[in-house]
Amino acid sequence: MKNFEAIILLILCTLFFSYFSKFILEIDDLIINSLAEQLTYEQINEVAVLQQKWQWLSYIIIPLLLLLKTAIIAAILDAGCFFFGKEIKYKKLFNIVVKAEFIFLLVIIFKTAWFYFFQTDYNLEDLQYYYPLSALNIIGYEGLQPWFIYPLQVFNLFELAYWVILAYLIGKELNESTDKGMSIVASSYGVGLLIWVVGVMFFTLNMS
Repeated sequence: MKNFEAIILLILCTLFFSYFSKFILEIDDLIINSLAEQLTYEQINEVAVLQQKWQWLSYIIIPLLLLLKTAIIAAILDAGCFFFGKEIKYKKLFNIVVKAEFIFLLVIIFKTAWFYFFQTDYNLEDLQYYYPLSALNIIGYEGLQPWFIYPLQVFNLFELAYWVILAYLIGKELNESTDKGMSIVASSYGVGLLIWVVGVMFFTLNMS
């Protein structure tokens, strides 16, 4: 699958599953209910109108964020290949990252299924903090310091699968083992992810 076809398919699938989840879990109603204790009825109506008016922006923001994320990770992996004295064309790295990104569609599917079939009594906070197969689900978010929540969400089996897929595809492209690919992924994407998580923790700590 070519880069253009793969990224378009990823964007379409992400939009579809995101809006299907939003509809089936009635997320808009949860947002309105969460505002009921803070705003008047008229203010809530204004928020609802604005929400509907600017909903189209998400059709632009989601694809842009996906493209930006994919492009940045491909560039980081490119630097990792250079560090190990290996070379993969950026277009091929971009395609590898896009293929690996499909694993995160399962996060939306698992999350939707969990709240629709199992935890049917939920609020907006439950949806915000739930991340399937993550360390946060084992520990629970109640009573937890806010700056601990994000790293515990990132520590999940889907992220691990993402690393393995990247490592396998990079190793295959280089005609090397998956272990070699994992070394490249860990030394580049892994370091970048660690810096990102620490940055989010620092920002959350200062905002809380």
